[in-house]
Amino acid sequence: MSDLKKRKTVGLVLYLVLVTILTELDQITKIIAENILYKNDDIPVIKGVLEFSYLRNDGSAFGMFSGKINLFLVLTVIVVAFITYIIIRMPMTKKYYPVYLMCTLLVSGALGNFIDRIRFGYVRDFIYFKLIDFPVFNVADCYVTVSVILLIISILFVYDEEDFKFLSSKKINDTEDAQESVEKDIIDENGDSKIGQ
Repeated sequence: MSDLKKRKTVGLVLYLVLVTILTELDQITKIIAENILYKNDDIPVIKGVLEFSYLRNDGSAFGMFSGKINLFLVLTVIVVAFITYIIIRMPMTKKYYPVYLMCTLLVSGALGNFIDRIRFGYVRDFIYFKLIDFPVFNVADCYVTVSVILLIISILFVYDEEDFKFLSSKKINDTEDAQESVEKDIIDENGDSKIGQ
């Protein structure tokens, strides 16, 4: 197996492991919040600013579009499938590590709330910024919000169109220029190339 294929295999396995861990972390925080807060008083974290307040939300992130659960289930499947496709095609080089991590975070958040909607028909929220009366949210919402903001900034100011040629319909190994670009990144990381050894 070539160095490129090994990197892509390791990257995909690590992606699956990280998504599982982050999704499970989100589910654990929701279970704890439900056990402690359901039908009980809110718990102040910073008085007048931040508190834990349990809410069952049948909308999207931060309670938007309440009642559209079937739409969100379909959208989640599409988003997760598309992001996973990006991960599979993405060259596993230092240049793309930030995108890799942002995509992993986004899928973890999407799956965290997807599991709630499938199991309960609603999402368990419990973090409330009382100071600005911000809608109650959860850890999965944090994953999604942070990753989307960082992805937008990266696409607008860090990467350019050429950096996403790997999403072309042609396989990346079928394009000589793309192959050379990946090999160059590996050389930059390691000081010498392992390609073809």
